[in-house]
Amino acid sequence: MISFKQLPIEAKAAVAAGVVFFSMMLSRSYLAEKLDFRTQRWLLRLQMALFVNTLMLMGSLHVWRSTVTTFTRSSAASSFCFMLWKIAVFMFLALAHSSFFTLLFLVAEEPYFFSLAAYTCLGAYIILIFFLFTLGSVEQAYKFLAGRGTKAGTGNKNRAALKPVLAVLLTVVLTVVGLLNASQPPTVNSVEIPVHKLPSTMNNLKVVLLSDIHLGPTVGKTKLAMIVRMVKALKPDITVIVGDLTDAEAKIIRPAVEPLGELDSSLGTYFVTGNHEYYTSDVSNWFELLKSFNIQPLHNENVKIVSPKSTSDWFCLAGVDDIEADVLHYSGHGMDLKKALRGCSSEHAIVLLAHQPIAAKWALQERPDINLILSGHTHGGQIFPLNAGAYLLNPFFVGLYKVGQNTFVYVSPGTMYYGIPMRLGSRAEITEIILRS
Repeated sequence: MISFKQLPIEAKAAVAAGVVFFSMMLSRSYLAEKLDFRTQRWLLRLQMALFVNTLMLMGSLHVWRSTVTTFTRSSAASSFCFMLWKIAVFMFLALAHSSFFTLLFLVAEEPYFFSLAAYTCLGAYIILIFFLFTLGSVEQAYKFLAGRGTKAGTGNKNRAALKPVLAVLLTVVLTVVGLLNASQPPTVNSVEIPVHKLPSTMNNLKVVLLSDIHLGPTVGKTKLAMIVRMVKALKPDITVIVGDLTDAEAKIIRPAVEPLGELDSSLGTYFVTGNHEYYTSDVSNWFELLKSFNIQPLHNENVKIVSPKSTSDWFCLAGVDDIEADVLHYSGHGMDLKKALRGCSSEHAIVLLAHQPIAAKWALQERPDINLILSGHTHGGQIFPLNAGAYLLNPFFVGLYKVGQNTFVYVSPGTMYYGIPMRLGSRAEITEIILRS
């Protein structure tokens, strides 16, 4: 029987990842009620960082072998330039691995340069792994089609060297493009949506939708102030923030949140939780902070939005907690649609705020009379090649969807980005929604 010591290092990393994942499940199941929120938060984030890093270790070994070990037998292996290249690859991998730990130690009013560098390397790491895998698969397919009898020679060695070089070049180009794309202000996308049973006195009501701002290691006060200025320029009747506003505790990042106090929508500003709010384990403090900025959290509850032209005309604006609260056993929280829609009858239009598209799907299965659901969460995939996974995992990916005769779902691609300051195949967006009666 093979002992643990005899296993290849990739297998050891996989075992370590399994152990960390098992410890996370045990913590959620047996320690959730025994530990205070602060300890829970630190334990969960530390376990998550360790879990991701053990998984990444397998990819990092492949990157090292492809970009360094492959060239150790070449004539350039003893050169000074090759030594610099090895140091650069090592630093790149170290920064990528350290990115998840910045959530624990490097969150402030404005992002630290180290955090930006670490998350940029993480984005490049994901792209590089994809191209190494894809080019490797193409190489294996070529060998298979060429026949097993082909002898190894100079041509094969050259092809082996070409693969990592091409992967690195593509990664550099796409990383630069992704950084430039994400550095641009969010685009303002204006969408007209007919809302069944919306009073005629509320025709052309303007709702500005924000989602997935992710205040934390790589998004700070300057970015948020820019977003607030753009929202104010649109002069919305209502502003809604559909989750993932933050990745940090309210106390730590409070100075960065202050621009939200400048939002002045005539019919109010509303907020629902996303999964990342629950990862902070600080939701109650976030609710209090947002209330101090005159932003009303909809914690499985609703409000009547009354027409400025007629007090007898109104529609129901409801919000549900993110479904991740149920997974985390977050006390007093969890998606409760019945509670959220209490008093909302089909005689009036119903607009629901639900962070995740899967929650939107569940809500429509339970209450098909909902007229409009506003969601986020997917980021439009944020960066290639994650777009495909986000598309497959969500019933609604990005943009406007019609469900049945009288229901629409709009999924925001996100107003900023999570961690990695890059966007490839997606664009940050502030959505201006015009409601039509």
